Amino acid sequence: MINQESASARTYTKAEKENSYKNKILMKILTSMINLLLTLSVLFSACSASEMKDENAQVNIVSDSSKILIVYLSRTNNTKAIAEIIHQNTGGTLVPLELEKPYPENYQAIVQQVANENETGFLPPLKTKVNNIRDYDVVFIGFPTWGMQLPPPIKSFLKQYNLSGKTVIPFNTNAGYGIGNSFDTVKELCTNCKVSDGFTMQGGVERDGVLFVIKDEKVNEAQSKVKQWLQNIRLIK
Repeated sequence: MINQESASARTYTKAEKENSYKNKILMKILTSMINLLLTLSVLFSACSASEMKDENAQVNIVSDSSKILIVYLSRTNNTKAIAEIIHQNTGGTLVPLELEKPYPENYQAIVQQVANENETGFLPPLKTKVNNIRDYDVVFIGFPTWGMQLPPPIKSFLKQYNLSGKTVIPFNTNAGYGIGNSFDTVKELCTNCKVSDGFTMQGGVERDGVLFVIKDEKVNEAQSKVKQWLQNIRLIK
């Protein structure tokens, strides 16, 4: 009887040790999972705080309109109309781009000249000067679509001025064929910039003699679309 009881006691002790070992393993697994969840929670909170900070920074950009520059090229005044609507909503400095040697008035002549400039890479010298470019944090760049490309004078501006670290925002009017590769070219030329989503709207069709069209009822449409766009990119509330 004594031997049987001793054997039974040893069997119970062994099972108890096995259960204890299993419990320790489970506790380690649970502890690891809790630590992992805590780490993920901290990371999520940090990311959320960072996103909120970035969002607030984007909204607060417009609180100081002296930091906003709106540069535009406009032949038929449609892009000018969009630039003025942007200016009404954001404030800032409005600057039309002018060339040292203006383009010809004849439509076919300017088409040929621009085609030659695009082919050769010629950048027409600008009469317009922005002496305090460093003072601006946000730079709107407005232009029509010429030959499905970015107009050479805009290339001149982006090559002439260092916009590194700034938020660059393109806007466009076109004859119904869209932006072509113009927005992509802005991104290529604006190295080390944050290029925001751009705006585009159909304007005149100079080839057909349809020039300034963003007027009268068309202005209301443009104002509504521009305001919605500015809200989408968080420049206004």
